[in-house]
Amino acid sequence: MTGRNRPPGAPGPIAFVLKGYPRLSETFIAQEILALERLGLDIRLFSLRHPTDGRRHPIHDEIAAPTAYLPEYLHREPGRVAAAWRRARRLPGYAKAVRVWRRDLWRDRTRNRVRRFGQAMVLAAELPAGVARLHAHFLHTPASVARYAAIMTGLPWSAAAHAKDIWTTPDWEKREKLADLDWLVACTRHGCAHLRALAPCPDKVGLVYHGLDLERFAPGGGAPSDRDGSDPEDPVRLLSVGRAVEKKGFAVLIEALAALPRTLHWRWTSIGGGPLLGDLRRLAAQRGVDDRVDWRGPLDQAAVLAACRAADLFVLPSLIGRDGDRDGLPNVLMEAQSQGLCCLSTRLSGIEELIDHSKTGFLVEPGSSDALRDALSDLIRDPERRRYYGANGKDRVRAEFDAAVAVRALYDRFVGCDTPAAKGRL
Repeated sequence: MTGRNRPPGAPGPIAFVLKGYPRLSETFIAQEILALERLGLDIRLFSLRHPTDGRRHPIHDEIAAPTAYLPEYLHREPGRVAAAWRRARRLPGYAKAVRVWRRDLWRDRTRNRVRRFGQAMVLAAELPAGVARLHAHFLHTPASVARYAAIMTGLPWSAAAHAKDIWTTPDWEKREKLADLDWLVACTRHGCAHLRALAPCPDKVGLVYHGLDLERFAPGGGAPSDRDGSDPEDPVRLLSVGRAVEKKGFAVLIEALAALPRTLHWRWTSIGGGPLLGDLRRLAAQRGVDDRVDWRGPLDQAAVLAACRAADLFVLPSLIGRDGDRDGLPNVLMEAQSQGLCCLSTRLSGIEELIDHSKTGFLVEPGSSDALRDALSDLIRDPERRRYYGANGKDRVRAEFDAAVAVRALYDRFVGCDTPAAKGRL
C-alpha cells in the first residue's frame, strides 16, 4: 500500500522537511518514510539540500514520495525566491512569520537564518494543494523552515529530533519551537528527557526509537569465527561504519589501535566519508597502522550489511564533540547487532539504551584511548566472549527494536493529531 491509496481515517498529504535527501548516513529516515507510506500516509518530501553522496541505498528507490528541492542558496534562484515572496506575503500568517523571524535573527545574526526564511517562503508558496501538515526531521534548520512556513500558511507542524539538532541548538530556540509545534518525537530517552524539560507542555514530547527493519536485516552469514589475533595470516576483522566527524571518535580509535601489541594481529575496515577522512588517514600513517586499515569510503546498505557479516568485532567509539555534538542511538550499532556481531562502543547518551554493558556488548568511557585499547585487546583475543555479546545483542535488537512497532507508534501520532480529542492525548 502506498500513500496514494489512503485508508479511511488517514490524514491528507504530509510535507516532510529534510535537511538533505537522499543521504547514505540517514537510512533511518528513509526506512521510516517507506514504512509510513506502506501504512497509508501520503508523503511529499522537501529537501533543503541536493544530494552530495555518489551512491544511494536501494530503499530510496522503493519510496514513492516525490521530492522537491528548496533553493539551497537563495542568490542562485532569485526569480524563484521573488515569485515565492509575492505569493507568501499574501498568506494569512506572513506578517506574524516575519515578526517571529526578525526576533530569531536578532539572536542569531547569520546568513543561515536569512536562508531559512527564504526557503520557508518557497515552501509555503509551492506546497501542493491539500497538504494537511508539515513535519520536520531534525530540530535545527529543517524545523526552522517548517515553523516559519507553518506560521505563514496556518498549517500544524510537528518534528522529529535526533542527535546534533538536540545538543547544538540554543535552548531559547528549542523552547520556542516546542511551544509552537503540535508534537515532537525524540529517538532516545536521554534526548527526550532533555526536551521535555524545555517544553512548556512536556506531554508534547514523546519517545519513539528508530528501530530496525528486521526483514531487511535478517541474520545472515555463517557461525562467528574463532580468530583470536594470534595468526598473522588470518587477523581479527574489526569494522567501523560512520562519517569522519569528531563525534564518532575515530581518531581515538586509531590511537588505541596503534597502542596494541604488534604481536596481536587485526585488520580494521572503515566505511564512511566525511570532512575528517583525510586527517584520519594521515593520523593512521603517522601512528604506523595504515597498512592494517582498509578505507572503503561511503557504501550503500547492502555493502555495509555484507561487511557486518564478514567482521568479528564492530567498533564505534562515539564521544561528545567540542561543539557539544554527539550521537543519539546510532542505527549502525543496531544493524551490526542484528547480524550477531559483537559491538564495542562508549557510555554515551542513547548508546547505553541499546547496549547493556558486559551482556549485549561492551562499553568504555568516551574519549579514552587507553580504555578502548584494553577493551580491544581483550575482545580480539577472546572469540568466545565476542560470540556471547553478539548473540545477546542480536536477541535484544529483535525483541525490543523492531521498526514496525516504532513506525506504527509514529503513524498513530500522524493520524491522531488530526482530531481535537487525540491532540489532548499527545
